[in-house]
Amino acid sequence: MPSAKKKKAAPRAKAAASAKKSAPAKKPATRANGKPTSKKPARSARGQPVNPHLRRTAEHEALAGLRERLHVGHLAAGRMPPGAPVVRASDARRIDDSIRDATPMLTEDAKLLGFAPKHHDDFTRTDTWRVMRIMGEFIEGFDKLAKVEKGVTFFGSARTAPDDPQYLAAEETAKLLAGQGFSIISGAGPGIMEAANKGAREAGGHSVGCNIELPFEQGANPYVDTLVDFRYFFVRKTMFIKYSVGYVIFPGGFGTLDELFEAVTLIQTGKISQFPVVLFGTHYWAGLLRWMQSRVLGEKKISPGDLDLLVITDDPKEAADVIRAAWEAQVAESADAVRAAWHDQVEQMELEAKRLADSNRRGT
Repeated sequence: MPSAKKKKAAPRAKAAASAKKSAPAKKPATRANGKPTSKKPARSARGQPVNPHLRRTAEHEALAGLRERLHVGHLAAGRMPPGAPVVRASDARRIDDSIRDATPMLTEDAKLLGFAPKHHDDFTRTDTWRVMRIMGEFIEGFDKLAKVEKGVTFFGSARTAPDDPQYLAAEETAKLLAGQGFSIISGAGPGIMEAANKGAREAGGHSVGCNIELPFEQGANPYVDTLVDFRYFFVRKTMFIKYSVGYVIFPGGFGTLDELFEAVTLIQTGKISQFPVVLFGTHYWAGLLRWMQSRVLGEKKISPGDLDLLVITDDPKEAADVIRAAWEAQVAESADAVRAAWHDQVEQMELEAKRLADSNRRGT
């Protein structure tokens, strides 16, 4: 009997197998361009699967990293970082991990830009009045920096130590420029910012610091003569551009890259002119420039001449000479524009005088 059941089951199995073969295969999902979609999740630049938890973790780690770099910069300069706990001798052996405590304070920038569920009348109770604070911050910046006629802003990493060659180069470049009457502007922090302010102080020049509110305390370096504190990044960035005749950009991170590309964009769109952007450190910037040439220019996302907006050097004197030459060109162009406007005004006055004379002759 078992053998008979097996014989009856065999034809059924064969029929099911043939039906499975004859069934049409499911087509894989495709994108709009016709290529099959990947079932793999989107990944970050480090290859991690992207999700809200990873993003939040990365944000906290980024903030902790920023705080750590600022602390390292202050410690390398031989001073206690602002807000750092005082460690007693009895606690010297304990591991201090407070530097990694990235519980963020809510800054004014975060209040303005952050997302939160809103009621229909929130605008009338928050953003409208925030405009008054923003306006006040612009007024304070314009007032304190009004006497800066020709400033040069330095950007770069906050964790660069005083014995680092880049720190010494920034100090020397600032000293050369300050000696020629340029005001030296920085973000007021440690590292390259401190080196620039220090060079200005040593040369007897004007040292300016534009500090920014962060989710943790950040003090200014001790070489700043004129300090302006800002709550909003966009106000601070406006002051950097408005009171500078050029940028000297040393190796740095996202903030440095942000200022670099903003300046180049303003030049490219005709908002500012004769504005040199000097990249200091050929080895550090070489990879970025190669990518811009091969990928960005290669795909015609920019024009060939756009790359000529950037100057790259390892020589403090060369950097200072580029800034000075651009400043002289700015002055010459401004003088030509004034002369051209004056000539136009004189011509209009002569035409008006001739018209009045002709009118008087016809009247007599």
